[in-house]
Amino acid sequence: MALVESVPNVSEGRRADVVARLAGRIERVRGVHLLDRTSDPSHNRSVFTLAGEDGAVREALEGLVAASIDEIDMELHAGEHPRIGAVDVIPFVPLGDTTMDEAVTLARDFGRRIADRFEIPVYLYADAALRADRVRLADVRRGQYEGLKVEIGHNGREPDFGPPRMHPRAGAVAIGARPFLIAYNINLASDDVEIAKRIARRVRESGGGLPRVQANGFWIEELRAAQVSMNLLDFRTTPIWRVWELVAQLAGEEGVRPLESELIGLAPVDALLDVADHARFDPSASVEDRLAAAAEAIRLRAFSPLQALELRLAAAERTALPR
Repeated sequence: MALVESVPNVSEGRRADVVARLAGRIERVRGVHLLDRTSDPSHNRSVFTLAGEDGAVREALEGLVAASIDEIDMELHAGEHPRIGAVDVIPFVPLGDTTMDEAVTLARDFGRRIADRFEIPVYLYADAALRADRVRLADVRRGQYEGLKVEIGHNGREPDFGPPRMHPRAGAVAIGARPFLIAYNINLASDDVEIAKRIARRVRESGGGLPRVQANGFWIEELRAAQVSMNLLDFRTTPIWRVWELVAQLAGEEGVRPLESELIGLAPVDALLDVADHARFDPSASVEDRLAAAAEAIRLRAFSPLQALELRLAAAERTALPR
């Protein structure tokens, strides 16, 4: 069976009891590991990271959809983050030997099943998209819940699966297949956020920078530092070391230096070992030593080997209690 990750985003980040019950629906499925969960009250959104064999992951996700329909009413929802439904987005991410084609098949089959069972409109995006104008998630979410509620029956806005009307409580859902997304930040030895914003404009793909990279500049109060905050949408297209080197170069042109970098959540082990290889670290060394070398090369703050997704998953499997 295929090994996959999924990172469903739900439109609830304020009611801790509800988020806990949603997490419980994932955790009750044998063979699935809930590796991470985060909630943001201002966005009113929670993100779950789960992984396992494809059948178990699909079962857990179907349970999450069912629970979200019971717990969340989109007619009452408000938050800063764009959204179209109670379970707003469900990406399938291939792990191990799983191919992207297999992840695409999983996403499309799952989307059809969810639409049939719950009578909810499903939009396919990213590599699973059936239409060129739905590859970008932002295009699928155009107008958000309120706008899609009006436009869903219009020509060109109809869902890929399910009825051409919003679910009365859960709205709609976007389901896709994509490479692993790495949330990667570089903190500057500067308190000038405008420098971080200028660097971000030159780094991101939309500004003519690195392909498959999104970036913005922020002030991080707890660090008292400006930060270039990025999403690396495909580390095989643009590796982490390339991002680090370009930001360091642009920072130097601004008269500052990169202080450190950080991962938010997990990264594939291959993405980190690629950094070690680029740094010409001994390829015959242990994985743990190569990960440590990678962390040193790009000055990763508070790095743990368990930030490598496959190692986190292996640790979760070792410590899982019998069910």
